[in-house]
Amino acid sequence: MGYSIKDKLVVAVSSTALFDFSKEHEIFLAEGIDAFRQYQRDNRELLPKPGAAFPFIKRLLHLNKIFREQQPVEVIILSRNDPEAGLRMMDALPHYDLDISRAFFRSGEAPYPYMKAVDACLYLSTDKHEVAEAMELGYPAGHVLPCAAAYDDGDNQLRIAFDFDGVIVDDEAESQYASGGLPLFHHHEVEHRKRPLGSGPLMPLLKQVSRLQKLQHDNPTASNEPGKPIRVAIVTARSMPAHERVITTLGAYEIEVDELFLTGGLEKKSILEVMRPQIFFDDQLNHLEPAAEGTPCVHIPFGVRNRRDPPIALPEMSAPKRVRKRRTAEKAVPAPGLDLPA
Repeated sequence: MGYSIKDKLVVAVSSTALFDFSKEHEIFLAEGIDAFRQYQRDNRELLPKPGAAFPFIKRLLHLNKIFREQQPVEVIILSRNDPEAGLRMMDALPHYDLDISRAFFRSGEAPYPYMKAVDACLYLSTDKHEVAEAMELGYPAGHVLPCAAAYDDGDNQLRIAFDFDGVIVDDEAESQYASGGLPLFHHHEVEHRKRPLGSGPLMPLLKQVSRLQKLQHDNPTASNEPGKPIRVAIVTARSMPAHERVITTLGAYEIEVDELFLTGGLEKKSILEVMRPQIFFDDQLNHLEPAAEGTPCVHIPFGVRNRRDPPIALPEMSAPKRVRKRRTAEKAVPAPGLDLPA
């Protein structure tokens, strides 16, 4: 019988999200795959710099050192690289003390279908086209934006920030805003304040993180302290009177968060600069692009804010028993795989 990681929090990450291979990618685009492979061979001893997703992955894996008995986290590399080109990346893992032992190299083919095989609740990639394709097919994926901020390993606390609508929950409320503006949105949310929203693409991830937070409560040295291992924040453009449905929904899913920011449309960048999360998830690029100057940011191309022609097919998401499930569109036909190293 094979080794099971079904009960762990499993995150899949591409090589270019974990490490900064931007120069290598430019070589691939300008000179082709053979030149890219040769560069990787010739520079195998050259240590790659951390990529935009590195701080998040580093802190996530550190939880296994805190919760040694449970070993609750697994990170798997899903890459379009061929196995030989991936050697340089694998060599770098011990240097950075990244306890990652599993990697799938697909030699140009899309790796995200293997999320299901490893029970991954998130795939992080720097390829926005691949991420959009994955989301169309129901795989929870995020496009990691470039981040100019230097990697800071000053502490080991994992700080994760989420937008709410279109990320943690579905786009029901955002659809109301798109149809009738702020008055219709507020009316709809007040009318339905006692009814939880359906789950969105990152609800499985948040549920898993919330499960880890419960381990903190079992550890008297980790619970209810400023320096506890995990802090989760929701940073949403909502404000009163649309606040109550957030609390209702989190309670229905038995989700615990440490911080809630009802910004009412204030710029999120300034809030994130104070919070200093290792990762921030949002479905709107207009929030992410300014913030990415100093915060690792991930775009979730889901919902009405990211509709395309033809529209993105919304994946079927689980919901609490008292939440009525909404029908979703038919799954889209996958686009041809892009032969890009990732």
